[in-house]
Amino acid sequence: MIPFVRDFDFAYGRRDQVSPLIQRVIADNPGPFTFTGTGTYIVGRAEPEAQVAVIDPGPVDEAHLAALLTAVAGRVVSHVLVTHTHRDHAPLARPFADRTGATILAARPPLRETHASGALDEDEDADFAPDRVLTGGERIEGDGWTLEALFTPGHASNHMAFALREENALFSGDHVMSWSTTVVAPPDGNMRDYMASLDAVIARNYITLWPTHGAPVTNPGPFLSAYRAHRLEREAQVAARLRAGDRTAAEMTPILYAAVDQRLWPAAALSVLAHLIKLVEDGTATVSGPPSVTTEFRPA
Repeated sequence: MIPFVRDFDFAYGRRDQVSPLIQRVIADNPGPFTFTGTGTYIVGRAEPEAQVAVIDPGPVDEAHLAALLTAVAGRVVSHVLVTHTHRDHAPLARPFADRTGATILAARPPLRETHASGALDEDEDADFAPDRVLTGGERIEGDGWTLEALFTPGHASNHMAFALREENALFSGDHVMSWSTTVVAPPDGNMRDYMASLDAVIARNYITLWPTHGAPVTNPGPFLSAYRAHRLEREAQVAARLRAGDRTAAEMTPILYAAVDQRLWPAAALSVLAHLIKLVEDGTATVSGPPSVTTEFRPA
């Protein structure tokens, strides 16, 4: 069982000092994929004129913009970092950067078609464009803090996490969340990429993970092991349904996710599809046409 953390203290718009170098402000955009809302992180000292970076400004929301501007008042915002271009993470980056004079850094927006509109509330921010494109490995330094870009594709093809060197912590975006597993939605999401990125995070032995939604993961070792085991178990379940005669992700989802809120089944079906595509890549399944939740797959 994954030791999820779903209870934590927060208030919308309030700046909370959550570690020596991290403050958090949560946007009032709760939902089935955002949990309590988008958590925007401010990295740096909470002192006048200190230089800070802001991670995942969030959705376009005037109240959240005002709360962020209040939270950084008197300090210098040098960088805005965006983990990926879903609309609950990226759209406020440009309005916030325009007000603070910061430079926006992120991976290049995806060129390929994203998941079907309406299946999730995490569609792409089509207008997003960073000032500086990251590819992974870059270091962004400020007043007493150092962030390293870690390329973690899977949930999104352009997903980037950010490691805070001084606290051995990772801002994990949606790659790892404390309250739920992560949706991997083809064609932009890719299960093989996701598992490789998860292994890369596990190998670094971070002390704390700070997801964009929900509470921190303060004991990452056992949590990530359970997270990985869950994915492998789900893949085995999908393969078993395929051998049992199910042919589509849509058929499998009500069985595999019987205990899950049916409102989440469209997203769950996309993750099942991601597993099926990986099985095809592994040579243990075949597919009859362009992959979709209604496309037929068969054992190889």
